[in-house]
Amino acid sequence: MDRYARWNALLELLTETGRVSVEDAADRLDVSQATIRRDFDQLAQQQMITRTRGGAVANGVSYDLPLRYKSAKHSAEKQRIGEAAAGLVTPGTVVGLNGGTTMTEVARALAVRPDLNSGGEGAQLTIVTNALNIANELLVRSRMKIVVAGGVVRPQSFELVGPLGGALLKEVTLDVVLLGVDALDVELGAAAHHEGEAAMNSLMVARAKRVVVIADSSKLGGHAFARICPISKVETLVTDSGAAPEMLAAVRDAGVQVICA
Repeated sequence: MDRYARWNALLELLTETGRVSVEDAADRLDVSQATIRRDFDQLAQQQMITRTRGGAVANGVSYDLPLRYKSAKHSAEKQRIGEAAAGLVTPGTVVGLNGGTTMTEVARALAVRPDLNSGGEGAQLTIVTNALNIANELLVRSRMKIVVAGGVVRPQSFELVGPLGGALLKEVTLDVVLLGVDALDVELGAAAHHEGEAAMNSLMVARAKRVVVIADSSKLGGHAFARICPISKVETLVTDSGAAPEMLAAVRDAGVQVICA
């Protein structure tokens, strides 16, 4: 396990437990205690954790770890979801994409579709996004037109938030928005941990003809701080086969098409 994989694992462990000792972390990751001490010291220098005598505790924002530190948790499911979501996009349309680990897989799946990157006049697809990493994934595809909403960058997610980006989104129309969320609940709707991201996502929903929520099964039935939109705004949910049948039934009863990748 390389250094960044260890850091991912340590941050995920602290997210779950709130506190971990050097000895426990070394046992769980099967590395030396000296290695864990160095990892803790380096993470503390980046203000990701707080060092304690003999261990570390999570900082208050540990529920919203920076994207670059998030592990490949549910990675296989997210790849399948990304491919299924990308399959809903047709050439010549305007597509909204927000940020997140699952949405990165959606962007990668779009980038390798031959029909969206073929020759001919004009862009085969127009992408409107508020996430810098999503734009970066797609920039090398010359047949796609990439529009990036302005704003202030959130290091946790690489998403741009604030009124600058909102002004642009109010002036465009999206054929479909593929929306990554932190939680989806039938009663509470789609939600995000950060209110700025939720506001930008809500604007995308308002400007879109179709709303497709992209969420792995761990996000279903969960709660997050800021609401993006009610379930009535969602046309389709793309998730993985690990979703609870009763949860999927409730989503279908709310009038949402469900695709399990």
